[in-house]
Amino acid sequence: MSSRDAQMEARSRNLNLLCVAPNAKVPVCKILDYGKYRYQQQKKAKEAKKNQTIIEVKEIQLSPVIGEHDLQTKLKHAVRFLEDGNKIKITMRFKGRQISHMDVGNQVIERFISLLSDKAVVEKAPILDKRTLIVILASKVKK
Repeated sequence: MSSRDAQMEARSRNLNLLCVAPNAKVPVCKILDYGKYRYQQQKKAKEAKKNQTIIEVKEIQLSPVIGEHDLQTKLKHAVRFLEDGNKIKITMRFKGRQISHMDVGNQVIERFISLLSDKAVVEKAPILDKRTLIVILASKVKK
């Protein structure tokens, strides 16, 4: 149908003509109530926004010379964050001459990751950024 005929048809029904696919070889239009259409679109957008989950990145700071009890405490916090569906950013800052003993820091990080292996998966492998070793873990269990 021509665009003029479609406009006249829409006016006779007291509705609007909405172009659905303007870039198609033959443009496609609908005759509908535009106010109702916008309301339904807004309702769909609000519902989609309500159903989306926001994932936060929680940071846990470790030290190469961390004690066993401190490590277990940090581990409990990590498990709680993972159960909430968040990601964990583990940072280890090397101070002073600790940077010359990176293997000690790597062992602590690897031990921490292995203790969390049943609840988390390594999303980003350990990376050294200046004097900081960074690892990002993601939860295996979805919220």
